Amino acid sequence: MKWLTFALQNTQRNRRRSLVTVAVAALGTAAILLASGFALSVYQALAQAAARTTGHLVIGQPAQFTQDEETPLQHGIDDVQALSRQLLADPDVRQVLPRVVFNGLISNGEKSTVMLANGVEPDAEFSVKGPFLNMVAGDVLASGAKNAEVMLGEGLARSLKARAGSNLTLLASTKDGALNALDVTVKGIFSYGIPDIDNRLVYTDVATAQRLLNTQRVTTLGVFLRDMDAVAPARQRLAAALPALQVQTWLDQAVFYRSVRALYNRIFGALGLIIGVIVVFVVTNAMAMAIIERTREIGTLRALGTLPSQLLKTLALEGMVLGGSGAVIGAMLAGAASLMLYLVPIQMPPPPGSSRGYPLNIAFDPLVYGATLLAIVALAMLASAWIGRKTVHSPVVAALAHT
Repeated sequence: MKWLTFALQNTQRNRRRSLVTVAVAALGTAAILLASGFALSVYQALAQAAARTTGHLVIGQPAQFTQDEETPLQHGIDDVQALSRQLLADPDVRQVLPRVVFNGLISNGEKSTVMLANGVEPDAEFSVKGPFLNMVAGDVLASGAKNAEVMLGEGLARSLKARAGSNLTLLASTKDGALNALDVTVKGIFSYGIPDIDNRLVYTDVATAQRLLNTQRVTTLGVFLRDMDAVAPARQRLAAALPALQVQTWLDQAVFYRSVRALYNRIFGALGLIIGVIVVFVVTNAMAMAIIERTREIGTLRALGTLPSQLLKTLALEGMVLGGSGAVIGAMLAGAASLMLYLVPIQMPPPPGSSRGYPLNIAFDPLVYGATLLAIVALAMLASAWIGRKTVHSPVVAALAHT
């Protein structure tokens, strides 16, 4: 305890220099925590969006994930109702959503354009996923409609000059390779937030998609679980129960999430490294100046019998005080900024390829805060001990004669 007291007193000898060192450490810590908190919030949002889009687990024929289909639903799943009942018997499974993915043409009678279509169970789809689409006009699909209905992306609707209530025609190849057409009514127009998707995406119900493709198969089954923590154990159970099918997780399907995470890890990892180096250099410079000023004092302590290890301990504790004070203040600044953004939301501009902005959030993770504080303190202590090692081991006479 006395060595810590000496360290505290020594840092107060030159208060201006100590304050500058603490300020740099605080700003560096806050920057690291804010950057990592922003990255974590992006990871969490993308993970939730990916799981909400495909389901926590995706079940399909093995060939569905590795091979291209020569005809629609060539690698589809049969006997969907029985399989859904089997899946719902699992205690962690909340809902099972079939999906029919196909492409073809959509026409207003005068103009035809390529579409990417999803056949879904409307009531369950929009109930489980929530409002993941921004409705521009009309309403979402509903189960049990008398007529075949579709929802169009905003760009596609604009291209076809369609609005809610318009009549269009879907054209696609059936599972037998024949061309089939089906008249549909536009129920609603939505914006997915990505223009390239809005220019092509069509939603319809599973029954309409199967009637157009002349099949009872579905492409995949999306399994929605109670929470994200249940993904790994549920996958093991379902894979063992369904050996003929392949069970993938949302992460296997989330190519965009994996790409963004790899990019952000590199960017913010490099940023953290640079800030850490700056903090180390500032602490090293402050301690170097303090040691030069106290060289004769160190020689006197050595002459009185103080061991070099004890002097190094004192210098390391001085670095701990400076770095630790800055780290704690920086953590408080980062926490205050996170709370402020929660109370006063700030909207970020749309990212590249998107037409929709998103709220700026800074996630709070106790593990990240603890690891960052420990890293800053450890670096400051090591820098202080390293810069003082030569002086405390120099001959006593040389230290006393230093001017």
